[in-house]
Amino acid sequence: MKFGVVIFPGSNCDEDIIYVLEKVMGQQVVRLWHKDHDLQGVDMVILPGGFSFGDYLRSGAIARFSPIMQEVIQFAAKGGYVMGICNGFQILAEAGLVPGALLHNKQRKFICRNTFLVSQTKNSLITSQIDEQKALKIPIAHGEGNYFADADTLQSLKDNDQILFRYSDEAGNITDEANPNGSLENIAGVCNLNRNVFGMMPHPERAADTLLANEDGLAIFESILSLVKA
Repeated sequence: MKFGVVIFPGSNCDEDIIYVLEKVMGQQVVRLWHKDHDLQGVDMVILPGGFSFGDYLRSGAIARFSPIMQEVIQFAAKGGYVMGICNGFQILAEAGLVPGALLHNKQRKFICRNTFLVSQTKNSLITSQIDEQKALKIPIAHGEGNYFADADTLQSLKDNDQILFRYSDEAGNITDEANPNGSLENIAGVCNLNRNVFGMMPHPERAADTLLANEDGLAIFESILSLVKA
């Protein structure tokens, strides 16, 4: 596959995801500057983590209006695959490409630590190869990761199987104690109704290399590449 990683002023996880895609997964990657108007024929766009435009106004609120986002929105509307991680998820939510919003963490503090997730569906590109019974250890690093949606949106997410991940404990139990930031019903990731746009707060690219002593995040990248194998 050919991946495009969008780089905004303040992105700081772009090289992390590029490393995993190129060096670990052996895929072609192009760097897309936020002022570009050409996605260069990529098969999937990645919006990486970081602090785009210094998180001014709200995280992702300014990046959402970068020139390249018009291309990303059109790409998604045509069925193209788009994935946002952490700040990328915030940008997707601000752009209306995924439902819901990311609010300040319940504790009003920046959180940087390992968490555990359990996949909630096999019916998505990024979760198709993940064992739903296994808790994945994936780091988080955010100040605005508290996922929120109104009651109707939440019900729609459930009815249409759009919840990708929930925070859990190490044994896979979804509990209040395992919720790091106050996210509604422990939600850590969602997709759009058409199942081609994916947002998640935890960083799988930080858990995808033997040097990090954690390769749980590889299951997400292997799910994506199952499209090629198919």
